[in-house]
Amino acid sequence: MDIRKVKKLIELLEESGIAEIEISEGEESVRISRYPQGMTVSHGVPMQAVATSAPSAAPRAEAPAGPPPANPAPTADKSITAPMVGTFYASPAPGAKPFVQVGDEIKVGQVLCIIEAMKMMNQIESEKEGRVVSVLARNGEPVEFGQPLFVIE
Repeated sequence: MDIRKVKKLIELLEESGIAEIEISEGEESVRISRYPQGMTVSHGVPMQAVATSAPSAAPRAEAPAGPPPANPAPTADKSITAPMVGTFYASPAPGAKPFVQVGDEIKVGQVLCIIEAMKMMNQIESEKEGRVVSVLARNGEPVEFGQPLFVIE
């Protein structure tokens, strides 16, 4: 199959919003997908297959016994929450200085972290001013939509 035809198919896939396409010409065939193998698409949103996500959810549900954390309990007006599901990164690159640390003064529009979702790095900006009291998410750990990431005062 001609590489120009393959490129045209990729463009068609990107423009149309189709998740996957497979074309056969004689004995040649090509299959192009937006999502890696092991991912399924439900209502246009990629989701991990249930078999792969169920075991990873169990360890997070188990909390170690011990005293409650010293961090203040986040409230809606004092916390900054995750706007999406993804992987939390505190710094722009591995080994780099974090965007914000406990005690830092933050301003509206300041980048606080990065959340990686579907191979896209999304910079999360502050919608509030204040001082960072606590960072609740851990670098490289998954976060859920609405999960508190930072407590500010």
